[in-house]
Amino acid sequence: MKIQPFLEHHGISTNPFADEDARTDLVFKGFCITHTYHPSWDKVYGNPAEPATAIVFGEKGSGKTALRLQIARHLGNYNADHPGARSLVVEYDDFNPYLDRIRERFRGRGRRPERVLKQWKLWDHMDAILSLGVTQLVDRILDVKQANHPAACDTTPLPVESLSRAQARDLMLLAACYDQSTAQSGLDRWKQLRRRVRFSTWRTKWDLALPVLVAVATAAVVIGWKRWEWLESPWLYVPVAASALPRMWRCLKSCWRAWKVARHTRVLNQNRGRIRRIFKRFSEGQLAGQPLPQYQRTDDRYEMLGKLQGVLTALGLPGMVVLVDRVDEPYLINGSAELMRALVWPLLDNKLLKHPGLGLKLLLPAELLDFVDHEEPAFHQRARLDKQNLTRSLEWTGESLYDLANSRLQACAADGRTPVLTDLFEESVSERRLIDAIRSLRVPRHLFKFLYRVLVAHTNAHTDAEPRWKISGETFESTLALYQRDRDAFQRGHGAV
Repeated sequence: MKIQPFLEHHGISTNPFADEDARTDLVFKGFCITHTYHPSWDKVYGNPAEPATAIVFGEKGSGKTALRLQIARHLGNYNADHPGARSLVVEYDDFNPYLDRIRERFRGRGRRPERVLKQWKLWDHMDAILSLGVTQLVDRILDVKQANHPAACDTTPLPVESLSRAQARDLMLLAACYDQSTAQSGLDRWKQLRRRVRFSTWRTKWDLALPVLVAVATAAVVIGWKRWEWLESPWLYVPVAASALPRMWRCLKSCWRAWKVARHTRVLNQNRGRIRRIFKRFSEGQLAGQPLPQYQRTDDRYEMLGKLQGVLTALGLPGMVVLVDRVDEPYLINGSAELMRALVWPLLDNKLLKHPGLGLKLLLPAELLDFVDHEEPAFHQRARLDKQNLTRSLEWTGESLYDLANSRLQACAADGRTPVLTDLFEESVSERRLIDAIRSLRVPRHLFKFLYRVLVAHTNAHTDAEPRWKISGETFESTLALYQRDRDAFQRGHGAV
């Protein structure tokens, strides 16, 4: 007996329990993402008109990634309905590139994961977040459609003409330091952005034109007075050489700035030559007093973040939401709770978590909660988790998991049918027994795995010639016992579920 005829008999067109990862789960993306919510949804999502931080701890399979995808989808819908009060959504969930780049700066034993992560600081997180936000914003302004961030789907044109000259300068500085797109040459992309925002750089050419003008004037004097013997005097060339000094000095300063920016943005893939050529297109007046990520400190990053928020507000994006997820997946961390702690703890700073207009949604593994509970008072004073909309556990009750299973069944139902979970089982498996059994599974991933196993066990026990359209209580109980044994072994680090 095959699974599909069994499901079709009950009015179910596709298997609702075949997928286990929210990123590839079409049932979730097509229906549950807008119709099924965890009980803590309102606290985590908050009010998109006023982005706020939320910190969630959840065990594997409890739905942290699904929660991230839901937040991104709902913010996208909110942005579509509120074109003048949108939020920039930054998905900060792939740490491998940043860890690789900072690791490349160390040698020998310093490249060990624990030593690399010991050097990870708050400003490294801020550099990564700024790079994601700036790259996304530049993609939106330049209408880059092949990008994979949430804003790439937004076709609403940004009013770049509303940027003041100071804001245009801020945007160009942000792009110089943080634009990490690989779609085209970095310098060409910066020039394209400059033309789009109409940021003029012709005044910076004066020191390039000065040697030419001095050389032409000197030649005119020699020719006009017909003093050809002057050409043999070295003093004739002193004014020409002196006129090149301002350009040389500015080139040296640009090289120095580019070197410092590339050196201290440790998690980014920086091209010093590109940054140097871009800095030469700013006048000293435009750069005077401006913050740049030239030191290992957070002050400059907060100022750069403020400049980015100012540009976003002028473009109709007054809010910024950063979704942090999958901190246990980088290959350097490999599920180690100690290494996850080293990566995440710098982010737990109240100044960043409560930064105006910024909402960080930290979806963290449950293993980190034990570290939080055993931290020193100084940590709690710095993080102020009591003010961060903390959800200590992404728990699911038996009833909520039962409703989730029914929601997925209805998402896969054939036209005119409304299947429920009890329809699949004999009367000996009551709704109360289902709820009690599901409660022991605790999280959606285990629920889906178990129900899929039940379907497989039932259909394998019967033939197409003699089908049975109800799952027996014996099959249900035996599969549940086997699954719980495998799950317990998996949690002890043996085998797979």
